[in-house]
Amino acid sequence: MFNDILTYLKPYFLYVKGQPVIFTQLYFWGFFAVVLGIYSLLYKKNTWRTFYLLLVSFFFYYKTSGIFLILLIFTIISDYNWGRLIYQSQSDTRKRVYLTISLVLNLTLLCYFKYAYFFTESVNQLAGTDISFFNHFTQFSNTFLGTTDPVDKLILPVGISFFTFQSISYTIDMYRGKVTPVKSIFDYGFFVCFFPHLVAGPIVKANEFLYQIYQPYHLTGKDFGYAVFWIFNGLGKKIMADYIAVNYIDRIFDNPNYYSGVEAVFGIFGYSLQIYADFSGYTDMAIGIALLLGYRLKTNFKSPYKAQDVSEFWKRWHISLSTWLKDYLYIPLGGNKKGTAGSYICIAFLSVVLVMLTGKIWLLLVLLFIAIVFVVLAYFFPQVKRSVNTNINLLVTMLLGGFWHGSSWLFIIWGGLNGLGLVLHKLWQKISPFKNSESFVLKVIMVLITLAFISFTRIFFRSDSLDTVNLIFDRITNHFGGALTLEIIRGYALVFSVILLGYLIHWIPESFKEKYRVTFADLPLPAMSFVAVVFVFCVYQMVSGEMQPFIYFQF
Repeated sequence: MFNDILTYLKPYFLYVKGQPVIFTQLYFWGFFAVVLGIYSLLYKKNTWRTFYLLLVSFFFYYKTSGIFLILLIFTIISDYNWGRLIYQSQSDTRKRVYLTISLVLNLTLLCYFKYAYFFTESVNQLAGTDISFFNHFTQFSNTFLGTTDPVDKLILPVGISFFTFQSISYTIDMYRGKVTPVKSIFDYGFFVCFFPHLVAGPIVKANEFLYQIYQPYHLTGKDFGYAVFWIFNGLGKKIMADYIAVNYIDRIFDNPNYYSGVEAVFGIFGYSLQIYADFSGYTDMAIGIALLLGYRLKTNFKSPYKAQDVSEFWKRWHISLSTWLKDYLYIPLGGNKKGTAGSYICIAFLSVVLVMLTGKIWLLLVLLFIAIVFVVLAYFFPQVKRSVNTNINLLVTMLLGGFWHGSSWLFIIWGGLNGLGLVLHKLWQKISPFKNSESFVLKVIMVLITLAFISFTRIFFRSDSLDTVNLIFDRITNHFGGALTLEIIRGYALVFSVILLGYLIHWIPESFKEKYRVTFADLPLPAMSFVAVVFVFCVYQMVSGEMQPFIYFQF
């Protein structure tokens, strides 16, 4: 009997490969209910609540990534101590040394798990060698922990980019004097791995969160209402994203040759809505869950498809990553003032990466030729030099942002296109006759142009290969099928209605959205409960299968 109970409970407490814990699972909400129940006994004691939430976060990550919990703990122990050494050192040179060691350790781990397999394959392709990839971490796990994972495969730990960037922000902010050391390693561990934002953001910077650890728990009735609202808002977005993905978008990108150009265009704009609803839905729920626990996370999305240009879009989209890249990469490289040695090192690195991704040595010669042409032009024409200096870091940041998403040249193309869009917008602003216009019609046109450009770049982001990209462009240019538009709309009437509704809700003025948030937050608890039950019942009617993992889990 006892063994039967243990067998039944085992999946609830042990890591199950391929089954990460996601906010849309019933398991998560049962887990969170237990967490809240125990938390209600501890929340008044800062030390106890921090230690408790640290243990909860460790369990959450173990259930999501298993043995990779070791990496998370290593990152915590490492950067906690490097940060302490940076703060205690009286020598600027030593501070730089300690910071450099911290950055090297973090980036080495990140690059190993995200790019080691890619570099091995690229070397084989370029050099004609047959080097077999060997996963040393898996060997360690198999030897000492009894796991049986294959050593020739590389599994990406869920959320490694997010918790690595957060930990890096601590040592850099310590070096810059923006923060002081936390009181204990438990406080630091809690900052790094607080479970609502652990696996898919928003990225929390040290100087924006650490002070909250030492504040007393505070949650007003309105705060509670807002928290519940954000949780249900995120849940609704996620279910909508899954519905349009399973019933339309995945089909287009998996087999583009079976569909007309019109269907492909609908799929491209549908994917823009899907990735927004999926990613912002996760962060909405993270913000709500954290608020119930007494912690405030920064807004990560501000209706990005209301943007009238590419620059505004990137101020509204994945704000935590955009600001992180700005604070810790773009500005240190020189911002829009000048290109530095770091800028050109990054350009050289990205050039090597592109050559390795394509496996074409001749591409290196082409890139070298382009570099020589720019050097010559910059020498003879000062305006070219000024243009390069003011724009190079923008391009570098977006290209590295693309590479951060994965070891595919499609991601780098996506980042490069967005970087080019930002540069062209800067140039257009100088000559635009419309920049001070208040015309509503013009604003609508600019919003639609921006959405079209962003959606176009996402063809490279969503496609799994260049062949898929080529097929999609071929369907649009050579097999558009415009005469079938009405028939296609009728055939996918429900899916297209959901996509249209999603965009219309997105475009609702912010002032109106704030009104219904406040209205919900001010409801009496019985009325709020009734609305919540009705909402959950309605949105789950859209569930057409098992809930999909959040898109940004893979990054």
